[in-house]
Formats: sequence, structure tokens, C-alpha cells
Amino acid sequence: MSHDTLLIWGAGAIGGTLSAYLVRAGQNVLLVDQVEAHVAAMNDTGLAIEGPVETFTQAVRATTPTALQGQFRRIILAVKAQDTVAAAAALRPHLADDGFVLSAQNGLNERAIADAVGAARTMGCFVNFGADWLAPGRILFGNRGAVVVGEIDGHITDRARDMHAMLRLFEPDAVLTDNIWGYLWGKLAYGAMLFGTALTPASMTENFDAARYFPVWRQLGQEVIAVAQAYGVTPVGFNGFDPRAFMPDAPLAAAKESIALLAEFNRYTAKSHSGIWRDLAVRKRRTEVDPQIGIIAELGAARGIDTPAIARLVALIHDIEDGRRIQSWETLDEVLLLCRKDSPTPV
Repeated sequence: MSHDTLLIWGAGAIGGTLSAYLVRAGQNVLLVDQVEAHVAAMNDTGLAIEGPVETFTQAVRATTPTALQGQFRRIILAVKAQDTVAAAAALRPHLADDGFVLSAQNGLNERAIADAVGAARTMGCFVNFGADWLAPGRILFGNRGAVVVGEIDGHITDRARDMHAMLRLFEPDAVLTDNIWGYLWGKLAYGAMLFGTALTPASMTENFDAARYFPVWRQLGQEVIAVAQAYGVTPVGFNGFDPRAFMPDAPLAAAKESIALLAEFNRYTAKSHSGIWRDLAVRKRRTEVDPQIGIIAELGAARGIDTPAIARLVALIHDIEDGRRIQSWETLDEVLLLCRKDSPTPV
């Protein structure tokens, strides 16, 4: 296997979409996925990208982890957050001595990757485009969104510039940053809200449009931003989401405007519901709630920051996963009652 082949580990919504575009642009890409039917479909008939952004089928090369051979200098890890530790261990023998792993995931998975392969061989990436795995060989590309890449130590390196140039083949407006943690924490604040929307059967926009639940979105954002600041991180905004609106001294109107912009951003996407909602309602599987959102409560507790809305949200997601509750507005009401009780600001 060529030392310069780009290995994308995880060919689902994020990894699959990236792969199809990069291969079409002439990049030498090999996909790795543990779902044998998906690998077979991609090798036999190609990877189909569907939806309003663009529809095409791209011939790709794919394999399973057990059949993979060789070492690679560039690896993009695009598995679910809860699979990061296992995937990082499995890919480590395939990482060249001068190689690195870029995390194209949701959450703070760069921490786990750095533990597995070393911080110097870990690169951060933030993605906010909408996509869903539909079936073997089929992915919905629902809408374009922010793509950002950067070294986790904040330096601008040649390899980061190279990955930025490559990612621009997929998203021309991709950003190279010296504050990747700011973007990742910003996405966590938004992500906490998306977990909240998954408590109901409604779309993301319907949730954000419902004025009754504004206290939920505001407090979830405030709790994440408070933890980020406790770790010296300045969260960065994207696609209508403004972390500054959820800082301690921010006026109520700023948060309302930010939530309204999130409703508008999601109003025109073919991906009407979050991937979290899809995990619960369609794929009937466990979500990324613990490594993505639960970790915020843990990190907050370590710095003396209380996160009651985050903790309640995590518990309710687990209730749905385990069949103790259903996705309903009444389930979201459980967080609303807590937020109204804890909020010092009239809403």
C-alpha cells in the first residue's frame, strides 16, 4: 500500500461523504469500515451520495479493519465518539512512524487519540456539514457546513496546511485555525442542544422555534461555555451559532438571536433531524452521549463547575436508549423544569 495513500477509518456519514468527494477530486483514498455489507457495496457498485447538495456515485476502494494491510502517513478517523478508543488502538499498527491521525468527529476525541498515538501525531478537525448513513453504499449529504482543521497545540504546520488544502477539495471555504479547541468546544455547546432536540420527535428547527424551550437551549449552551472557559478555551462560532451569546454576562436577547439563527440554518437542510435523533428513532442504537456530552459534566466537576442541565440530559438520553422513556415533548419538559428552576434570569 502506498505510503501516501490517505486512509479514512470510518466510512459513515462524515467519512463516507469526505471520501467520495476526495476520490472524485483525484485523491488516493482507502476506506476502512467494520460493516462488511457497507464495504462490499462500496467495492461492488461505488459509494452513492444523495440529497440536495449533489447526487453522484463514486467508485472507491474499501476494506474491513481485519483485512487492512500496510502503514499510512495520513489517517482520518471518522468513527462514532464511543468507538474512538477501540479504533485508535486498531489503527495504531497501521500508522507510519512519521504519520498522524486527524479526528473528523464530534466531541473532544483528540484527547483519546493523543493518548493512543501521541499528541504530536494527533491533529484536530471540526465539521458541521449534515450527512446521514442510509444503507450499505448510500449516504445522504443534507447540507454544507463549516469545516475547520488545526494542530491541537495551536501551531500552524506544513502538514496542517496540506490537510487544509485537501479538505478544500470538499469544502472550498474550509478554515485553517490556530484555535481548533475553540471550534470543538463551540460545537459541543451546539451539540448539547442537538442532544436536547433528540428528546422529542420533532425536527431540529421545530425544537429551536419552540419559544417554550428557549430556557433549555440557553442553559445547555451556558453550561458548556462555562466549562470551556474554566479550561482556558475561547469557543468560536460557526453557521449562525455564537458562543458569546451564552457567556455569563451576555444579554438574553443575544441568546435568543443565536437560537433563531440555528433554527434558520437547519430549516433548509434535507437532514431535518440530528444524527442523535436518528440513532434513537431509526437505527435503535446507543448514541455518543457519554463521550460527547457526559464528559462535559466530568470536566466541569473537576473544575468546580456545576452542569445540572447537562447531567439531566445525559440521563434522559440513556432512559430512551434503554426503553424507559420515549422521544416526546414531555421528556424534554424534564429538562425545561430544571432549567426554569435553576435559571437566575427571568425568561
